[in-house]
Amino acid sequence: MVISYVFYGWWDWRFLFLIAFSSFIDYTSGLKISRSTSQKEKKRWLGLSLLVNLGFLGFFKYFNFFADSFSEAFNSIGYQFDALTLDIILPVGISFYTFQTMSYSIDVYRGKLEPCKDPVMFFAFVSFFPQLVAGPIERATNLLPQFYEKRRFDYDKAISGLKLILWGLFKKVVIADYCSIVVNSVFENYQDVSSSALILGAVCFAFQIYGDFSGYSDIAIGTARLFGFDLMTNFKMPYFARDIAEFWRKWHISLSTWFRDYLYIPLGGSKFGKWITLRNIAAIFLVSGFWHGANWTFIVWGAIHAVLYIPLFLFNLNRNNLDDQTGLLPSFKNMFSMAYTFISVTIAWVFFRAETVGSAFEYIGYMFTKPFGKIGVVGEATYNMWFIWIGLLIGLEWLSKNDQNPFLLIKKYKVALPIRYVIYILFIILVFTKYMENQQTEFIYFQF
Repeated sequence: MVISYVFYGWWDWRFLFLIAFSSFIDYTSGLKISRSTSQKEKKRWLGLSLLVNLGFLGFFKYFNFFADSFSEAFNSIGYQFDALTLDIILPVGISFYTFQTMSYSIDVYRGKLEPCKDPVMFFAFVSFFPQLVAGPIERATNLLPQFYEKRRFDYDKAISGLKLILWGLFKKVVIADYCSIVVNSVFENYQDVSSSALILGAVCFAFQIYGDFSGYSDIAIGTARLFGFDLMTNFKMPYFARDIAEFWRKWHISLSTWFRDYLYIPLGGSKFGKWITLRNIAAIFLVSGFWHGANWTFIVWGAIHAVLYIPLFLFNLNRNNLDDQTGLLPSFKNMFSMAYTFISVTIAWVFFRAETVGSAFEYIGYMFTKPFGKIGVVGEATYNMWFIWIGLLIGLEWLSKNDQNPFLLIKKYKVALPIRYVIYILFIILVFTKYMENQQTEFIYFQF
């Protein structure tokens, strides 16, 4: 717990009070819910937990968004309204640990989890440093019991953790940071570049955000394994998805399952007819978009995914691709489905990256109306290396699509020990070299 608080306080010590107070409220609420004899009293303590957590999240993340939105709405109908806005610093990881602690209170209320009676254990669970600032959003039912286990060094688990950390660093430093060079150049000059540059910029952002976020998840999961903890898988090669439903079963799994269990199902899920189900589907996608940031671009991004998902549901196709792909190469049908899904997701990513909804529509419009022309923007060598690294990523992930870690291929194909070490050393040198060469960027999801 102390290490986790030092880790979080290193960024800004003032917000230690925020995470400590949130932890105290949820720890107390869990005990009170368990000891309450009436349903009304249980609801009161659950309400307190939700009010505090959502209150903190709403103030720090959404206060200025709502203030500006109300101001713009009144001004649009002719009423002059100057909204009060505040210079608010968004605490790193607040969206992640808020959802993690809320799931604890809800699970205790539902009777799925016994309340934690050890405050040190509970505070350590909330602030566990590997996944504190950008997930995965852990469930108390999975992570909390592990704090009670006696810690013993597990060599095999530690080695698998180190391999996962190395693969995560490759995705972050070599893929995401390299892609960011192209992405930043294109999106900052999207009105002046060719259609081919705009397409490349959108594709680069798709790989940047994947390498950045899944890379962090791999590093977090791997680091946790070094300490003997098992965190949930957060990504399962989502760009190999054959439809948007499969994409969301593979992308940010800890968030999508959170919304399923704590929003979609409580709203009624699919039990009360097609129209209610459509409302619930739309709700989780819109809220998922809003969770990512206080900007209409994220809400539109969520709405696009809802529009892509709903036809699958209406025609009972949303559970079609539950099987894992096998074989050295995908079938023509699967290849076409993967390409269509990736293109759809990539176009939606433009809204995620753009500053405003208007600029996102303008960017997409230019993609289809501007001359194809030369890419420009950055040097040809950058593009050539980009194709090499992306090709390496896609190739290794496809070969290991059912193992989740390409380094497991070494063991699977019984590569000789000296060659194994050469491969590991080459990847370490590659990561270190690119770290020194590239302009380092913060993890994208730190801002959420």
